[in-house]
Amino acid sequence: MTLTPIIDQVLSGQAVNPENALRLYHELPLSEIGILANERREAIVNNSEIATYIIDRNINYTNICNADCIFCAFYRKPGHVEGYTHSYESLEQKVAETIALGGNQILLQGGHNPELGIEYYENLFRHLKTKFDIKLHALSPSEIIHITEVSNLSIETVLQRLIDAGLDSIPGGGAEILVDGVRKKLMRHKVSSQEWLDVMEKAHGFGLRTTATMMFGHVETVEERIEHMLKLEALQRKTGGFTAFISWTFQKENTKLQKGDFYVSPNEYLRTLALSRLIMPSFVNFQVSFVTLGKETATLGLHFGGNDYGSAMIEENVVKAAGADNPMTELDIRREIRLAGFTPRRRNMQYELLAESPKVLEQESRLRIPAENSLATLQ
Repeated sequence: MTLTPIIDQVLSGQAVNPENALRLYHELPLSEIGILANERREAIVNNSEIATYIIDRNINYTNICNADCIFCAFYRKPGHVEGYTHSYESLEQKVAETIALGGNQILLQGGHNPELGIEYYENLFRHLKTKFDIKLHALSPSEIIHITEVSNLSIETVLQRLIDAGLDSIPGGGAEILVDGVRKKLMRHKVSSQEWLDVMEKAHGFGLRTTATMMFGHVETVEERIEHMLKLEALQRKTGGFTAFISWTFQKENTKLQKGDFYVSPNEYLRTLALSRLIMPSFVNFQVSFVTLGKETATLGLHFGGNDYGSAMIEENVVKAAGADNPMTELDIRREIRLAGFTPRRRNMQYELLAESPKVLEQESRLRIPAENSLATLQ
């Protein structure tokens, strides 16, 4: 059976069923699914000649966690000698460094620390907001559910109190794969698929914008990746509260899965990224992943449906603990975006474009980063 009707569906922004999504994944050549995703990108993204990025810092306020996720190399169980919870002074220093480097946002996430109730987060948020002009992109749905359990409060109450204390938006961490059969294999004490989605839906109801994520390349199947994407698409059609979809590949080093045969090739990543652009039409922004795959694959991802290069993260600890260490500066990111044939622009969490920094433009000129975009350099 021809793929033409399915291709016409996705190019016009219509929803597709899981069976047709799977056919696109398996039956389209890599080059063709990339061309289709790029065509869809150009149709839906304003200023499609631009690829965006953000400067922020991923601060893990605590590594103490009782979720027992077998894919995580970062966490330490309560009572472990290597467990920590950062002091206010330490966090202040990290925020000050971020602002000095041009950052306008803090990505604040941590483990499920049973010693931390809602008052800890309220006091921390108010403290940081009093001292700094910074946006707090903080606390994944699984952390919020954990707070409800420790503090014996409803999700709505926790969200309202966090907003009152200074919460600006919520990251999509903890989604992994939103299929409960997969989640039971990966984690003992983490939220279910529906609980994750419920937190996001309630957050959108409060006016919070959030991101959606997918960590893939472990025990899930392609069919389960598609189920994950379509659940996110269904919620986005309902609320419109997600600003972006961010997918990255599982890193196994130092985890309980490190002996498994888990590997996602660049081609598989690009095919998955392109498929997400095609079957999630209600999402505008799709982020590529240089952190886990390196800059070469991430840069190609801008031609497979991606329109955002992610963050020039001043700090990242979780995937680094699992063996991925691909740091990039703002100038590195801008160079890669230009090499891909796009114009780099810094953004905020709402995907609003920010004014260009004269200092950064001067640095680009001094380092001879071409002002003219040059796709030919990738050929």
